[in-house]
Amino acid sequence: MYRAAIEKLYKWKTDKHRKPLIIEGARQVGKTWLMKEFGRTAYADTIYINFDANSRMADLFASDLNVDRLIMGIELYAGRKVGPDTLLIFDEVQEVPRALTSLKYFYEDAPQYHIVCAGSMLGVALHEGTSFPVGKVDFLSLYPLSFKEFLSAVAGERFAALLEKRDFSMITAFKQTYIDLLRQYYFVGGMPEAVQSFIDDKDFNEVRNIQKRILAAYEQDFSKHAPIEIVPKIRMVWNSIPSQLSKENKKFVYGLVREGGRAKDYETAIMWLCDCGLVHKVGRVNAAGLPLKAYEDLKAFKLFVVDIGLLGCMTGLRQRILLDGNEMFAEFKGALTEQYVCQQLKTIEDLDVYYYTNDRSSCEVDFVVDTGEQIVPVEVKAEVNLKAKSLKTFRERFRPAVCIRTSMADYKKEDWLINLPLYAVETIVQVVEQA
Repeated sequence: MYRAAIEKLYKWKTDKHRKPLIIEGARQVGKTWLMKEFGRTAYADTIYINFDANSRMADLFASDLNVDRLIMGIELYAGRKVGPDTLLIFDEVQEVPRALTSLKYFYEDAPQYHIVCAGSMLGVALHEGTSFPVGKVDFLSLYPLSFKEFLSAVAGERFAALLEKRDFSMITAFKQTYIDLLRQYYFVGGMPEAVQSFIDDKDFNEVRNIQKRILAAYEQDFSKHAPIEIVPKIRMVWNSIPSQLSKENKKFVYGLVREGGRAKDYETAIMWLCDCGLVHKVGRVNAAGLPLKAYEDLKAFKLFVVDIGLLGCMTGLRQRILLDGNEMFAEFKGALTEQYVCQQLKTIEDLDVYYYTNDRSSCEVDFVVDTGEQIVPVEVKAEVNLKAKSLKTFRERFRPAVCIRTSMADYKKEDWLINLPLYAVETIVQVVEQA
């Protein structure tokens, strides 16, 4: 299936200032497949090394990190030469921290080698005293399939291409197809294994089984990788997220994790979940100016999980709601819809995502994004209810050039307000620039 991130890899290959590249992302979002597909389509040869339980590679990197010596060892391991058009893939690189350290020497002493790395728990590993090659590597974040990528995989490229063109008169003519596919995406989500199974068999029960296996693997990771003293707290935070999101006010409340819970009890657990890519932490801002980060309130935030399909699995979302019209968009008081919008916004490069409440909490805007050039408030509606009192209040106070309301209603531009269909939310930056 097509992943948009591969275009960034093609660009990286031809960059004259190329550094070793680290692909970050939660477990099972498709990092290994992406690296191998990149090697297959862009290089004459690929040498793939998985560092997990690989004692030979651990021994190779344990002593001298001289690049010529390392390349000789890799050639002996692979049984062939590393040529000028060879891609070196270091997978699960966090398992051999000195392999991470070696990237500094590859960059400084032998930039001719093309090296792509990935590690599911990389963010966590970096907190354990690893000598990290700061400034000597590039990064690429990989997430589950976005809705646009899901469209391409399930319905073919033409529907995704139509969104890309933003031809909303044509899109509206086919809106029922987009709405039906969006409902499927709410259930299936974007984890590649679940999407591939759905493409092959259209079996929602098997999709759910795959999601359960992924969630079980995440639970095992908690015990395998996290310090033993915070494992119970990680589980408690993780399991509280569905109930946190089902509240009217989705601000994270420590007391929902455990009665009497305080920030100091769970901060490390939340940081751990963020570092390994399992949750998105969306901070609150109490004003709107550039840059938005200057107005962040570090004490208030929302937590979303990495994938909407996994959230549905955690909450026991049933397949039958796919057949019940708009009922699914009312489930969990819009929690699924807000999760969906957050997940799509996070895939957009260089887009900082926050939410807004005033000091009295009488006005809340679901998301406020910083495009680098302007601030855009985004109101999320689960169905076609288009009342947006908070959005009007926000505009009167901060005067943004454009406000976005995303819902199941058709695209419509009215003065300062754009109604953007939920299935087109990934086009938000281009829509705002065009306004």
